[in-house]
Amino acid sequence: MTDAPAAPLDDSSDALADSTSDASLARSVARSAQIEADLETNPGRYRMLTGDRPTGHLHLGHYFGSLRNRLALQEKGVDTWVLIADYQVITDRDSVDSIPERVFSLLTDYLAIGLDPARTTIFAHSQVPALNQLMLPFLSLVTDSELRRNPTVKAEQDAAGGRPMSGLMLTYPVHQAADILFCKANVVPVGKDQLPHLEQTRVVARRFDERYGRAGDRSAPVFPTPDALLSEVTNLLGTDGTKMSKSRGNVIELRMSADETARAIKKAVTDADRRITFDPANRPEVSNLVQLAALTSGRDPHEIAEEIGDGGSGTLKKLVTESVNEHLAPLRARRAELETDPAGLRRVLAEGNARANEVADATLAEVREAMQMVYA
Repeated sequence: MTDAPAAPLDDSSDALADSTSDASLARSVARSAQIEADLETNPGRYRMLTGDRPTGHLHLGHYFGSLRNRLALQEKGVDTWVLIADYQVITDRDSVDSIPERVFSLLTDYLAIGLDPARTTIFAHSQVPALNQLMLPFLSLVTDSELRRNPTVKAEQDAAGGRPMSGLMLTYPVHQAADILFCKANVVPVGKDQLPHLEQTRVVARRFDERYGRAGDRSAPVFPTPDALLSEVTNLLGTDGTKMSKSRGNVIELRMSADETARAIKKAVTDADRRITFDPANRPEVSNLVQLAALTSGRDPHEIAEEIGDGGSGTLKKLVTESVNEHLAPLRARRAELETDPAGLRRVLAEGNARANEVADATLAEVREAMQMVYA
């Protein structure tokens, strides 16, 4: 072991910027397609990690954007890991008063859609110390300029209006790398716009193994370089015609009753044209409702629009309400059942946390050995 300091990091190649280039995007798309094909016959080769921040209750945007895909991967036999990212709530928020309730709300939704604790590990950030300890060596592998170029950090900086950014927000990309690498996930479901986030994790994994590797054998990597599992993101608008967002109060939450859902859809923005068409570019609000009916009924949106014809927005909203409530009825019944057993929910999370801790402790032990920091 040398006493010389580590060479300074060279980020001149700008891997994060390159991750959005046409050539890099094409490579990611091709690799994702290969993985999709291989999943059909070799699901046991893959460990997938994804998750949510408990900043509010899950809604239809989450359901059609990611939750159904997680369930599909579980059913294929992929080793599925779902993170409740409670520590990430405090990157940009001062209060933690509502976190416990929202953590268990997320857990209840996960179980209600069909995630099975016997096949899917569900755990919380704050309950896995070894995961978070990986932040320290990982932070030594990135530069502050790389962190500031991360899209999430840049967006937070732009939105802050001069307000200082927390250190946790700045290091969010490295925390995300620790989330993925602690369990050695090799696939991460993302949209194309999230590729720079995953590239930061890939950079951390490569740099760790280039600098340390396994003690005495740097040809044997400690971490896999995870691949993106690209999915077509279904972008649903909120009931006010803007981006669906918990903070804007324009969502249809999975936990809502049928009557609450009906009231939310009744207030949804449409336009003055009585004839219903599916034209997302020119009629986004109307088309959003048509799309929602299509997603929850399994029908083609053009067919639905043609069927309604001159029936107007009232007929459309009635159809959407019936379709959404029918689709969510089994989920809501299961959710109501789960809520009657809070001790059972706590037991599920405790078991997931225990599994995550077991894996995180083993990974941290490998990291310490690679860094020659085992002293007993």
